[in-house]
Amino acid sequence: MDILLVFAASIFIVLGIIGSFLPVLPGPLTSWVGLLILHLTDAIPMNWTFLIITLVFAIFIWFLDYIIPAIGTKRFGGSKYGMIGTSLGLIVGLLSPIPFGIIIGPFVGALIGEMINKSDSKTALKAAFGSFLGFLTSTFIKFIIAIIYLGLFIAKVWEFRQGFF
Repeated sequence: MDILLVFAASIFIVLGIIGSFLPVLPGPLTSWVGLLILHLTDAIPMNWTFLIITLVFAIFIWFLDYIIPAIGTKRFGGSKYGMIGTSLGLIVGLLSPIPFGIIIGPFVGALIGEMINKSDSKTALKAAFGSFLGFLTSTFIKFIIAIIYLGLFIAKVWEFRQGFF
């Protein structure tokens, strides 16, 4: 049973890393669920302090995920249309066969969103850049936390590896 739980936990850890790039899947929170599942095994002792601290970080990053792009867009003179365009551009970029669609999509989406908002092209370009910069910052932070959770997962599994067999 422990091996099955470790496998399920590893799936959540990987989904958390993928979720760092997808706006619909909360990356660090998903990775945290993987850590929780790992601690539900009999082989690894439950450490509530560890789980609470990692949960607080995951919730904090999840909260920042909504604030950072807004700050980037507002700081560069953008609107909600730019933020919505960034999210839609990310989804289109992920689904497109273009090699760097995940990077190009949010920028183009923010630009189109600002143009729909009737901004002039200079303001729209500036706001799109701010929205894109906020998106990249947020994604980078989520990715780093998800990788840290992966490292914690590997360290815990390695430390208690004899308990699985």
